[in-house]
Amino acid sequence: MGLILVRHTRPNVAAGLCYGQTDLELAGTFANDAAAVVAALPNIQRVASSPLQRCRALARCIADARKLPLEFDERLMEMDFGAWEGRPWSSIPMSELDAWDDDFLHARPHGGESVAMFMSRVEAALADWSARRETIAVVTHAGVIKVACSRSSELPHNFEASIGFGGIIELPDAKEQPTERPNDD
Repeated sequence: MGLILVRHTRPNVAAGLCYGQTDLELAGTFANDAAAVVAALPNIQRVASSPLQRCRALARCIADARKLPLEFDERLMEMDFGAWEGRPWSSIPMSELDAWDDDFLHARPHGGESVAMFMSRVEAALADWSARRETIAVVTHAGVIKVACSRSSELPHNFEASIGFGGIIELPDAKEQPTERPNDD
């Protein structure tokens, strides 16, 4: 039992764009990328997903391939970056980025969620999904996975960790260290 966190496949977006909750289309490689994720997943009993289409499409592929129930949960969406959404990171005023850096957990210079608000939302969702006592594939975003990994006492509490598109992280129990499954992305 546990959560299997799956990052969505590559979206069709230019590098360097801030796109937290922006609902992006998928890259043309989606079919092959999704097939690789489905093949790499261990046995699961259910699929949960962010409702954003970059997660929703992969979650449907997994659920259909494994003939499993699928549920969507808005709490599994990426962080809301407010006015920064859809803008290149390089075009965001340095004063706003500095304000965020000065109080990373609580600052909201973009008007969206603070990191603390985001973490609270994600932690509640993960606690609810974990309480189901099933092995569940949770198709979500890099930020959500970083929050989940930061809950482990074995990992530093930061957002520097990286997981590739289509990457899989197993969280068998909230008390155990997450393990990453290799993916060819």
